[in-house]
Amino acid sequence: MPHISPRLGAEVPLAAQRSAAPQRPGPRPPAPRRLAPRPTGTSRRVPLGRTPGLRRSRILAPGDREVLWLYLFSRAGIWITAYCARWLFPADHATRNAASVLAPFEQWDWGHYLHIARDGYFPGLAGPWDTGWDNREAFFPGFPLLLRATHAVIPHWTAAGLLISFVAGAVAVLALARITRLHLPDSDAGRRAVLFLLVSPCAVFLAAGYTEALFLAFALPAWLAARRHHWPLAAALTALATTVRVSGLFLAAAIALHFLLTVRTHRTWRSLPWLFLPAAPPVLHSWYLQAHTGDWMAWKHAEERGWYRDFHAPWEAWQHTWQGAFTHTQTTGYAAMFQAELVAMLVGLLLVALLIRQRRWAEALYIGLTLWALGTSYWYTSIPRATLLWWPLWICLAAWSLRRPRFTTLYLSLAGPLTTVFALTFLSGRWTG
Repeated sequence: MPHISPRLGAEVPLAAQRSAAPQRPGPRPPAPRRLAPRPTGTSRRVPLGRTPGLRRSRILAPGDREVLWLYLFSRAGIWITAYCARWLFPADHATRNAASVLAPFEQWDWGHYLHIARDGYFPGLAGPWDTGWDNREAFFPGFPLLLRATHAVIPHWTAAGLLISFVAGAVAVLALARITRLHLPDSDAGRRAVLFLLVSPCAVFLAAGYTEALFLAFALPAWLAARRHHWPLAAALTALATTVRVSGLFLAAAIALHFLLTVRTHRTWRSLPWLFLPAAPPVLHSWYLQAHTGDWMAWKHAEERGWYRDFHAPWEAWQHTWQGAFTHTQTTGYAAMFQAELVAMLVGLLLVALLIRQRRWAEALYIGLTLWALGTSYWYTSIPRATLLWWPLWICLAAWSLRRPRFTTLYLSLAGPLTTVFALTFLSGRWTG
C-alpha cells in the first residue's frame, strides 16, 4: 500500500521507505576548534581565551589610552616651552650661552625639596635658630624621601624629580578620568576633564619637580576608592597623600564625611578605624620636628616665618592681597600674581557654592577647608597652584562643555595664553602661582 508523505503529499513506495531508513551513524568527526572573532586589521585567527591584549585591556580602557596620549603630548608642549625659556629669558641678558636643559625647572620650592632630600632637615645641627635659615621644615617629607630613593637610580637630582612628577602625573590623569566617568555618562567626559586640567594656567607645576603631581597620584585614587567604598585602600592612599602635603588632611576629612553619608550596614562600620590612618604621617612628622626643635608645630611656624602664613581674618587677607595687586606697593610681576590669587579665590568660592547646590557635601568640604587654610594668612599665596588639586572643578568644566559645545573653545582660547604666560614666568625664574 502506498504511503502518503504528509509533508510533500507524494506517494512513496514502501520498499523505497525501508531503503531510505536511517543507518547507524559511524564515529563523528572532531568538532572544529572554536575561534575568537578576528581582530580588525589582523590576518591570523586567534583561539578563544588567547585574545592578544586581553590582560592589558583590563588595566587600560580605550578611553584611558586616549588620556595618556593627551598627557604625553602636553608634556612635550611643556618641554618646548622650557627650551624656549632657556634662550629667550636668560638670567643674564648679555649671555651668549643658554642654561642647561634642566635649569628652567630648578626654580623656587625645588631648592627646598632638593636640600631636604640631599642634606636632611637639619644638616650639621643647623636649624631655625640660625640667621638666614631657609625654613625647610615647612615642607612635608613625602616628596623629598621619594626623590632621595629615585636619585639612587637617576644620578641627576633634577632629572629624578622630573621623573617622579612625570609618572605621578600619568597616574593622576587616569584617576581623574575615571572619577569623571562616575559623574558623567558621556564616554568623552574623562578626556575633557583631563584636557581642562592640563591646559589650566598653573599646569606647568605638574611637570616640574613639585608636589602637586605626586599628591594627585595618591589623592585621586584615594577618592576613587572611597567612591567605590573600598575604605582601607582609600585610607592608605590618603595617608600617603598626607606625607606629601598637609592638605591631605582635608582629603581625609572629605573621605570621612563621605563615609558617614554613605554607610548603610553594620559591617561597613568596621572600616571606621581605617579613617584615622591619614593622621599618622603628620603626627610622626611633627614628632620628628619636635625632637629636633622642641616645637610640635615647627612646620607651621616655619610657614609663618617664611611665607607670612600666620592667621588673619579672611577679609583682612583679601584686603592685603588687593593692596598688593592694585595699589602699586609691589613690583609689576608680583602685582600680577596677586591679581591671579584674587581670581583663584573667587573661582574657589563659586565652586564651593556649586558643590553645595549639587549636594556634593564631601567635595565641598575638601575645597572649603583648602580655601580656609589659604585664605586666612596675611595675604593669599599659591591659590592658583592649589586649583590643580581641585578635581571637582575639572569635572564641572567637563560637564559644562558637554552641555554647551562652544565652552571648550572658549576655555582653550582664554586658558591657553595664560598657561603659556604662567609657564614662561616660572621657567624663567620669576614667581608664579
